[in-house]
Amino acid sequence: MLDLFEGFPYIPKFYYGLLLCIGFCTYYLCEVVKKPLLVCGTGPFRQFLESNIPLVRNKFWPTLWCFESRAQTILASLLRSHILPKVVYRREILTLADGGEVALDWAEQNCCVKTSPIVIILPGLTGASQAEYIKCLVLTAKRIGIRCVIFNNRGLGGIKLKTPRMYCAANCEDLSEVVEHVKKLYPHAPLGATGISMGGLILGNYLAEQGHLAVGKIKAALIISVPWNVFEGTKSIEKPYLNLMLNKHLAGNLCRNVKHFHFSTETGFFDVDMDIVLKSKTVREFDATFTAKQFGYKDVEEYYSNATLHNKLHLIEVPLLCLNAADDPFQPLQAIPLKEVNNSQNVAVVVTSRGGHIGFLEGVWPVKEEPYIGKLFSQYFSAIFTNGLNNG
Repeated sequence: MLDLFEGFPYIPKFYYGLLLCIGFCTYYLCEVVKKPLLVCGTGPFRQFLESNIPLVRNKFWPTLWCFESRAQTILASLLRSHILPKVVYRREILTLADGGEVALDWAEQNCCVKTSPIVIILPGLTGASQAEYIKCLVLTAKRIGIRCVIFNNRGLGGIKLKTPRMYCAANCEDLSEVVEHVKKLYPHAPLGATGISMGGLILGNYLAEQGHLAVGKIKAALIISVPWNVFEGTKSIEKPYLNLMLNKHLAGNLCRNVKHFHFSTETGFFDVDMDIVLKSKTVREFDATFTAKQFGYKDVEEYYSNATLHNKLHLIEVPLLCLNAADDPFQPLQAIPLKEVNNSQNVAVVVTSRGGHIGFLEGVWPVKEEPYIGKLFSQYFSAIFTNGLNNG
């Protein structure tokens, strides 16, 4: 058998292992553990974050045995799915202006008064109120006395699709109706919003579209792992092999969703060639054959151009905090609009060195403590609802 140590001066193999361990730990401490990058224009919002959010001042310690981006992305989902308990919600079915329905799942434990703060949460591409990352935020909110309402997109959350229309990252009509509905129900309760991944795109586009009008509706917003530039994010998630595997998994979920509704009627629910749609192997192919056609775009490029958020920051007037990882396989670091954010007084981005996509695992055994996304949610909205931005 080939001796890997042949030719080296005789040193007990134990010491080679020790040297490897020291080298790994040195790499971890020097290249992995870093203070997050906080990017925001000089002004009250930046001062508020620096004064009230300890996470932006402290180093992020990714899980020692799981800091690679895809490992963070996959392991975070698996661990949380098995550890976090099922959340009991109060379900409300909201009928929209066009006759469609969405499920609003309310988490109201520890909130006894009608003026308790509310945060609307928008899940990701195929997520709903029992998604593991949603439960992270809901359980955190419960501990600090904040009510949450999960806005499940059309066709998600286990309800029937009443109209032949799903959802897309560029369309904010349903969210606008949900915001107005919640404000009408609880006119004296301060309202925040959080969007994760594609939910962050919808929320960001809503804030940009509403501009100053959103200031009187939403006190502050948080988006997590948003794909700022949809074109660049799509290119990244199509890279072989692990990125592409994640892509195919999402595309498969999308196809299963529309297949279920389409074949629930004899004539077919959607006015598309479903045989072509169901052959989609990537999210881009699904969007080209289904989403873009459903929402009247001439092609997927027009849809992605409309959905992308990085060039709309100047339109946002509600304080918006964003969390991204520099190694997110859904959004390359170079595509995060750091220059534009640095010129904004209403938008701030926290970029961790590692974390993957909605991962952000930290600690030796990450499920034993409050997750990083939960800590940021807690610190941010507690300060917003307690101190107010003007007191930052």
